[in-house]
Amino acid sequence: MKCPKCNSNLRKVEVSVEGAKNKAVSYQCTKCDYFEFEQKSSRKVIEELREAPLKIKQKIIKLSQDRLGIYLNSNVVRSLGIKKGEDIYVSVPDKKHILLELKD
Repeated sequence: MKCPKCNSNLRKVEVSVEGAKNKAVSYQCTKCDYFEFEQKSSRKVIEELREAPLKIKQKIIKLSQDRLGIYLNSNVVRSLGIKKGEDIYVSVPDKKHILLELKD
């Protein structure tokens, strides 16, 4: 393939995207800063990122005396469509997981 800007050869490069296992194929010019992504591999990466679970680091806060809590990030709230005052069910399946289940 030739660069549309300077007509030199394009180099095929596999690009890693944060949060995706698949790599996107990019064609990059060796002389100028032109690059383009292959549609098929780019779509695979985008689909993989859309399906990936939301994972956010949160701090545990002290509420009062023996009670601890967490704030729910606005992205989590928007993703789940939850509102103030709604009921949820909290389960502890093992020592490393907490399961929050929304009420139907």
